Amino acid sequence: MLLAMTASVALVVSTILVLYETLRLTSEHLSELPVPPRVRILAVVLMTFVGHTVAVWIYAGAYWLLVLRLGIGTFAGAPVETFEDCLYFSVVAYTSLGFGDHFPTSHTRLLAGVEALNGLLLIGWSASFTYLAMERYWPLHGKTQAHRAARAAAGIGTEPSRDSLFPPAPET
Repeated sequence: MLLAMTASVALVVSTILVLYETLRLTSEHLSELPVPPRVRILAVVLMTFVGHTVAVWIYAGAYWLLVLRLGIGTFAGAPVETFEDCLYFSVVAYTSLGFGDHFPTSHTRLLAGVEALNGLLLIGWSASFTYLAMERYWPLHGKTQAHRAARAAAGIGTEPSRDSLFPPAPET
């Protein structure tokens, strides 16, 4: 049980650090991208997904190592025999879906419970990060179009307008 508790702490710390660094690097470099706001928001969502995917793989690796290689803990239900089975169980536990075809027994129950709690917290954290990014970049959609319209009206950086090609006739 002590090994399962130690592994749980190490897994929580490592997945928090992975998601933290993913979000930090995304936030740090997002403003440097010369792309429209829509692409920046898409980048936030994709990078958040990448961070969660890495976290799920970390837990899957722990299940594979602890259960399949070291024999610490077990699964019941459908057999868990490969890394892919561990990955599937990890996705189900991390997202709190709990399909029930694989279920942990003995020390693996602690890891699965901690993974579900960790996944819930990290998903909530990334949701708030995504909200903050959208709050920052969403209003730029309108500003970009207003900026384009102002530039077009002033004839800056656009094709010449009809008025500049055909100026109004002088009044007599």
